[in-house]
Amino acid sequence: MHQPDYRDTVSNEYVLPWTYLHAIKDYSDMAFHLEENSKARVSFNFVPILLEQLEDYTQQFKQNKIRDPLLALLVTEDLAAIDQAQCRLIVSSCFKSHHEKMLSPFPHYQRLLHLYQLIEPIVGVDDFHYLSAQYKADLLVWYHLAWCGESLRRNNKTIQNLMTKGVLFTLQDRKDLFQVIGETISGLIPRYKALLKTKQIEISTTPYYHPILPLLLDFKSTVDVMPYAPLPKHVKYPGGLMRAASHVEAANQYHKNLFGEKPRGMWPAEGGVSNAALSLMAEHGVEWAATGQSVLANSLFKSQLPAYDKQAYLYQPYRVTNGKQDILCFFRDDGLSDKIGFEYAKMHTPDAVNDFIKTLEHIGQSSDKPKVVSVILDGENAWEYYPYNGYYFLNELYAALTSHPDIKMTTFSDMVDLYQSPEYKSSGIAAPVLPQVAAGSWVYGTFSTWIGSKDKNAAWDLLCEAKKVYDRVLSENGISSEKLALLERQLAICEGSDWFWWFGDYNASDSVSSFDQLYRRNLINLYTLLGQPIPQVLYKKISEGGGNAENSGTMRRGSE
Repeated sequence: MHQPDYRDTVSNEYVLPWTYLHAIKDYSDMAFHLEENSKARVSFNFVPILLEQLEDYTQQFKQNKIRDPLLALLVTEDLAAIDQAQCRLIVSSCFKSHHEKMLSPFPHYQRLLHLYQLIEPIVGVDDFHYLSAQYKADLLVWYHLAWCGESLRRNNKTIQNLMTKGVLFTLQDRKDLFQVIGETISGLIPRYKALLKTKQIEISTTPYYHPILPLLLDFKSTVDVMPYAPLPKHVKYPGGLMRAASHVEAANQYHKNLFGEKPRGMWPAEGGVSNAALSLMAEHGVEWAATGQSVLANSLFKSQLPAYDKQAYLYQPYRVTNGKQDILCFFRDDGLSDKIGFEYAKMHTPDAVNDFIKTLEHIGQSSDKPKVVSVILDGENAWEYYPYNGYYFLNELYAALTSHPDIKMTTFSDMVDLYQSPEYKSSGIAAPVLPQVAAGSWVYGTFSTWIGSKDKNAAWDLLCEAKKVYDRVLSENGISSEKLALLERQLAICEGSDWFWWFGDYNASDSVSSFDQLYRRNLINLYTLLGQPIPQVLYKKISEGGGNAENSGTMRRGSE
C-alpha cells in the first residue's frame, strides 16, 4: 500500500486527501477480509511514508487538530460562513469518485450531483453563493459515506443510520461520521499488528519516500532495456548512492520502530530493480525483493539463457548475488495479478474466482515440480471498480484458496525460510542464480513511466539542480542537526516516484495539475529551507497532461 506525502511541509497541511480516504475504505477492508478468514495468509507491503501519515492522522484526531482542509470541513459548524475557496474545495473534491460504483448506487448522492449539474452552467464554476449550508453538509457526508469501506457499511451502526437517513444531515450527524473515521484510522495499524503477531500476514517495506532506486543510482539504467530513450541533461543524480541508501536505511529503521522487528522483505518502489539496487538492499539486510514478470524475461535474455518460457521460468524465485550478499527475488505473474487488478471487476464473482482457481490449477499441473506463483497488486486502487469494493470477490476468493487441497497461501518470508531450511532440497522448488538483472519495473519492464520523455526529464533536471544547491549549502555553511533533518526530509520527499509518474500527456489534466503543483511546491520549500533564491522556472507548469483516464483525479490504477 502506498501514498506519497501529501503534506505541505511549510504549512503542515494536507494538500490532497487520498491517505485518509483510502484508510477508511481499502486499508480497513483489506484487514477485515483477513480477520474474517483466519486461514488466509497474505503479504502486505506498507510504504513508510504512508504509515507515517496514518500515524499523523491518528494524532490529529487524538488532539482534535485536523490539518486536512476537506476533513476539517466535515465538522465545520457554520458551513454558511465558509469562504469561496473552501466552497470550491468541497465541490471540486466531492464529485471525484468512481461514478458507477461509488456515486450512482446512492440516489441521494446522485441527486446532489444532478443539482450541481443543473445550476453550474448558469452561474459558472467559481460562483458558489447558490450552495446552501445544507447542500454542502449533505455533499460532504455523502462523499465520505461513499468512501467508507464495505466492512464499515455492514458493521457500523452510525454509517448504516446515516445512509438510511440520506438527507438533511445535522452537525451532530457530521460529528458522528467524523468520529467513525477517526476510530477507523486510529485502529488500522493495531489491526495489522494483530494479524502480524499471529503470523497470518507478513509486512514488508519500501525505500522510505518511494524513490525509484535504480534511477537514483544511475539514470543510464533506463537504457538497459530502452536503448534509445532520451535522458535528462544531467548525467547522474548527484550523490545518488548515498541518497538511495538513506531511503533504505530509514525504511528499515521506521519499520523496526513501528512493528518491533526489521522487515525481511522490501518491495522496491514500483518494482524498480537493477543489479545495483538489489545489491544495495541486500547490503542492508533485506532478504527478499519482488518485481514484474517482464523484468525476468529481459533478465533471462540479458543473461543469454534459453528463450523465456513462462511455465519453465516464472514460477520460482531467483537468487541474485553480488558475491558477498544474496537476495531472493520473486517475479510477479503479470497476467494473473492484472486479472484481479483490472478484469475480474467486470465479471460475476463466482466466474472470476473460478477462473483464478482454474488458472492456478493449470499452472500446478504443467509439471510435477511445485510452483511458487507470485500474485502482486496494489492494495487500494482496484477495489472501487468492483461492486461493493470487492467485498464478495475477496470473501469468495479467500474461501476458495484456503479450502483447495492443492493450493497453499503463503508469504515471501515463508519461502525464504524454506530455502534456508534442511527441507529445501527435498521441496522440489528451485532457486537458481540469475546472473544479470535487467533494470526495469513492474510497468512494462521499463522505467518509461518515470523518465525518458520531455516532461519527466525536465522534472528530473529540476531536482538535480536543487540537489546541487543542497550539496553546496551543506558544504559551505554550518547546519544544525535540527535544520539538517528538515532539509533531508524535504529532499527525500522530492525524490519520490509519484511526481514523475504523473508528468506526461497520457494523464488527465486535472490530475497532472495537482501533482505538478505539489512537486513544484516541494522544490520551492526545499530552496526556502536552504535560504536560497527560488528559480523562476518553479512557478511554471512542468506538464499539461491531456489524457482522458477515467477518474484519474481520484487515483492511479496499478500503484502498489
